[in-house]
Amino acid sequence: MRLRIAYIASRWDYGDPARGLSFEETNFRSALEGMGHGVHPYDFIARHKQLGKRTMNDELLQFVADMSPDVAVFVLFKDEIDIETVRSLTASGVRTFNWFCDDHWRFDSFSRHYAPAFSLVSTTHAESVPRYHRMGCQNVVLSQWACNRYGYGRRAEHLTHDVTFVGQPYGNRRATVRRLCTAGFDVHSWGYGWKSGRLEHAEMVQVFGSSRINLNLSNAWRERLWRRRPAVGQIKARIFEIAGSGGFVLTERAPHLADYFELEHELSTFSDEDELVEKVAYWLANEEERRSVADAGYRRVMSEHTYDHRFMEIFRALELGP
Repeated sequence: MRLRIAYIASRWDYGDPARGLSFEETNFRSALEGMGHGVHPYDFIARHKQLGKRTMNDELLQFVADMSPDVAVFVLFKDEIDIETVRSLTASGVRTFNWFCDDHWRFDSFSRHYAPAFSLVSTTHAESVPRYHRMGCQNVVLSQWACNRYGYGRRAEHLTHDVTFVGQPYGNRRATVRRLCTAGFDVHSWGYGWKSGRLEHAEMVQVFGSSRINLNLSNAWRERLWRRRPAVGQIKARIFEIAGSGGFVLTERAPHLADYFELEHELSTFSDEDELVEKVAYWLANEEERRSVADAGYRRVMSEHTYDHRFMEIFRALELGP
């Protein structure tokens, strides 16, 4: 079923063209278009900068009214869009949906205020679902990050890196990379804040597929010492992106990860730096097993964890599909 979608999200990373395309542009919009839907974008952050908040909200209301979509898909950022604007659209009969990205830390300050205004919202944080229910908000579905199969895939022909990390050097990430280098491993890192800088999307996909080990440091943004308290990580989109590019994933453990992958058979995990060093050594020394795990992870993502799967579930919940 081809849907007419009002797509209300930022085109640029944090609204800054100098930073390149946003996550939602290269993943959500690309996937929706790849699925064959008619996607009509409204970059509310760019228009907010150009028009100011009130005029932008008025323009957004008119934009949606003029196109009469099957659904208005939002990826909110801060408070640029008024809650009353969303309420007005929903009350007018438009199905409205928002993907909340940060409920593990923004539920109280952000999500809980906006959620009741939408027809449906999704969260990737399982522990937030009962919190929505306790506040009387039943219009929530538990979804999860995934891989955009139209933007990722097996592109690399050869393995050219031993260990790589793509992401910003938050918290103790630099120290973790230094620990691996000190242990004698050849580690390359990319992203804002690293010497190598940011990769373009196609380059990133190439790195995922050409690395023997791709690191996912899911909890490393926190300023903490590994041994002081247990790691409570979160499932990151990067896991699905790496696996969906044919790469081998070595990720920090996170709650509910086993709901999406068979651990040590479709990806590998670690809980502290000592175990990380051990796992890197093991997987570099066992190439055939490592390739088997990467292949299994790729198959799992393509069969269950693409944004086609996620959005089809969301549209069914909105009674927009079979």
